[in-house]
Amino acid sequence: MEKYCMSSSLCVRSELLFLSSMVQKVAVIGAGISGLTSIKACVDEGLEPTCFESSHDIGGLWRFKEKPEPGRANIYQSVIVNSSKEMMSLSDFPPPAELPNNMHHSQVLLYFRLYAQAFKLLEHIHFETSVVSVRQTLDFEVTGQWEVETQRRDGQRKTHVFDAVMVCTGHYTRPHLPLRDFPGIESFEGRYFHSWDYRNAEGLQGKRVVVIGIGNSGGDIAVDVSRVAEEVYLSTRSGAWVVSRLGPGGIPNDLIGTSRMDMMMYKLFPSWINRMVEKGLEKALDHRLYGLKPKNGFFERIPVVNDDLPGRIISGRVQVKPNAKEFRGSSVVFVDGSIIDKVDVVVFATGYNYSFPFLPPALQAKSGYRLRLYKHVFPPALTQPTLAVVGFIHTLGAINPVAELQARWATRVFKGLSTLPSEETMVKEIEKDSVTMHQKYMCSELNPLQVDYTPYRDFLAEQIGVRPNILWLFLKDPRLALQVLLGPCTPYQYRLTGPGQWAGARQAILTQWERVFQPFRTRVVPNPETRRSSRPNVMFFFSGAALLCCLCYNKHSISSFFRLPAFFRAPQ
Repeated sequence: MEKYCMSSSLCVRSELLFLSSMVQKVAVIGAGISGLTSIKACVDEGLEPTCFESSHDIGGLWRFKEKPEPGRANIYQSVIVNSSKEMMSLSDFPPPAELPNNMHHSQVLLYFRLYAQAFKLLEHIHFETSVVSVRQTLDFEVTGQWEVETQRRDGQRKTHVFDAVMVCTGHYTRPHLPLRDFPGIESFEGRYFHSWDYRNAEGLQGKRVVVIGIGNSGGDIAVDVSRVAEEVYLSTRSGAWVVSRLGPGGIPNDLIGTSRMDMMMYKLFPSWINRMVEKGLEKALDHRLYGLKPKNGFFERIPVVNDDLPGRIISGRVQVKPNAKEFRGSSVVFVDGSIIDKVDVVVFATGYNYSFPFLPPALQAKSGYRLRLYKHVFPPALTQPTLAVVGFIHTLGAINPVAELQARWATRVFKGLSTLPSEETMVKEIEKDSVTMHQKYMCSELNPLQVDYTPYRDFLAEQIGVRPNILWLFLKDPRLALQVLLGPCTPYQYRLTGPGQWAGARQAILTQWERVFQPFRTRVVPNPETRRSSRPNVMFFFSGAALLCCLCYNKHSISSFFRLPAFFRAPQ
C-alpha cells in the first residue's frame, strides 16, 4: 500500500494507541551499533526482535574489511575513533578500564562484541540476509504491520510480517564521487578512487598523491599516505577547524567542555563561547598560516579531529592546496592557478550519499536536505508509528549514545508507552527544525543534518522518561549531582532513573575518571608530597554555586524550588 492513511480524529488516534500497544514482533535492519542497541531496546521492552544483517558479522562501519564490499560501509586500517571511550560508551555497559581512551577500530569492534555477548544479542540476528523491500500490509491502518522481504546470500527470498520496523543501516554506504566537477578527470593519466576504497598506503610508496577533501577521512588519509609517498597534497575548498584528541594535561579532549554546566553557558553566551573556542584553537595552531582557516564558525560544522596533521604540514610531508579546478594529463590545476605535475594518484575524500532503497518512496521524502522525519526518527504521515529510523544523525559527539536513546524511544512508542504529537504538529516541528538547523549549521546534500548533542539527547530522554532531575539529585545524592552537572555528560546519566533504570549507573558515573586514567598506568610515577589543601571548603563553594546554576538550568523556575511538596517528590 503506497498511499498513507491519515486522520486527525482524536478517537482514531486513541484507537491507534491501543493497537500500537499490541506490537510484539520487530524487524531490525542492520547489525551495526545502531542495530545492536535497537535489539537490546526491544528485548528490554519485552518485544521480539529479529535482526537482518547482510554480512556475516556484526559491527557495521567498525568491522574492517580487507576488500571493499559494495553496499557496505568501509574503514581504513589506521582508523582511530575520534570520541573517547567514556563519551561513546553504551549507557549500561561501561567499556573495560584497560582499553585505551581513543580506541583503534579493532578495539571498538571488540567492545561491541562484548556488549552483544553480555546481553545475548547474537541469537536475534540472521546473518547474510539482506532486506530487499519494506512495505505496508494491506490492513496497515488496522494492524500497523509491515511486509519485510529478505534475500539470503544463496538467492533465496522470503516475506515476513512484522508489527514494527527499525531501520539501522547508517549512511556511509554510497560513495559520493563528483567527477563532473573536475574537468579533464576522464583523461587523467594517473589513478583515482574514492576514500571508501582506501585500506592502507600499500602501493603508494614514492608516489605523488593528491587528496581532495578535508573531512576526517581526507585528513587521516593524507597523514597516512605521507609516511611513504614522495609528496602529498591536501586540497580543500573551504578549509576546516582542526582539533586534537588530547585536551589539557593530555586527557581526552571531548571530556572537557561537555558538561551540563558548559551546555548551559553555551546556551546563554553562544557567540562568546564560539570566540573563546576558536581563540584557543588558533593559539595551538594558526589556521590561517597553515592554510586551514575555514569560513564557518567552530560549531557550524563538524571539525577535523587529527593529532598528526599539523606535524605533517610543518614538516612539509603534507602541503595544503585550494580546491582542484581541472586535470590536464598527469597534472592537477588548482583554483589559484598553481599546478602540480606528474601526479600518480588522486584520492577523492568527498563524502557519501545516503539511501534507503528498500523503503517506499513516500517514506523517503525530504525536508531541506534531510529525510522528513520527526526528530530524525519517525515518518510523520503514518497513521500508526510502527517504523523508526535509528542512527541516521550527525552531531558534534559520539553517535552511539544518540542511537541508543533513539532506539529506546522508538520501542516505547511502539508499545504505546510514549505518544507522538499529531501529524500536523510533527510536520510543523520538522519544518521548524529544518529552518533552525540550516541557520545554525552548514547543511548540504553530504551533510544533511546536524543536531545539538546534549540538548537532543535530553529531548530523547524526556520522551522516554529518563532525563536526570538534577535538583532532586542534589537533595538525595549531592556527590552524584555534582558529577552529573559539572562532569562530562556521559551516557550513564540516562540510566539513573525511569524506564530501563540500571543499578550500576551511579557507580559508573563516579568511577568514569578511573577508567580514563587506567590505560595511562603503564609506568606509575609517584606523586610528590604536598601540603594539606582546603579542598572540602572549595567543594562546598562549588556545590552551592552548582545548585544555584542548576535551578536556573531546570525547566521549572527558581520559584518552583520553594514548592516543597513538588520539589521533594522523587522522579517517576
